Parts: sequence; structure tokens; C-alpha cells
Amino acid sequence: MQAYVYKSQRKPDTYVYLAKRDDFEAIPASVGESLAPFAFILEVALTPERRLAQVDAAQVRANLAAHGFHLQLPPLPLAPVKIPRIDGRDD
Repeated sequence: MQAYVYKSQRKPDTYVYLAKRDDFEAIPASVGESLAPFAFILEVALTPERRLAQVDAAQVRANLAAHGFHLQLPPLPLAPVKIPRIDGRDD
């Protein structure tokens, strides 16, 4: 399965995978309006062996087959870790 990847010019680290090149009609209007404009990044073959850095390729394929698009949002920030002080004070 081919996928066409676009980067949102409005939201950092947000990508849209499309089943058909430039088929922005597949994206719900409310989502498309908040993320557009888009910049084409790459065309990729999503084979069962393909691994993607941020998302599960099988989930992307399933979303493309069912909806015609997959939305990749930026990862959630990690919660800060509180490290106890050596001197025992709470700051």
C-alpha cells in the first residue's frame, strides 16, 4: 500500500498520511482547517515489514484503508521527574 505523507505547516510535528496523493477531501473539514496548509514530505510503501519511527505501520495501513487518511500527532511530553535532593530539602 502506498502512502503520501504531508506535514502540517501550522502545527509542529503533525503529519497526515493519505491513501491518494493530494486527496485532502478524505480529511474531515474541521481537522483539515486546523492543520492546513500542508507540505508534501514523501511517498512511502507501507508493506507489512515496514517500520515507522513514531507510529505503528499496521495502524496507519488500517486507517488508510478505512478512512483514506491517518493523522500523526506529536508525542505527548513526558511528565517531569522529581529527583530527591541529597540534603533532604524539599524545594
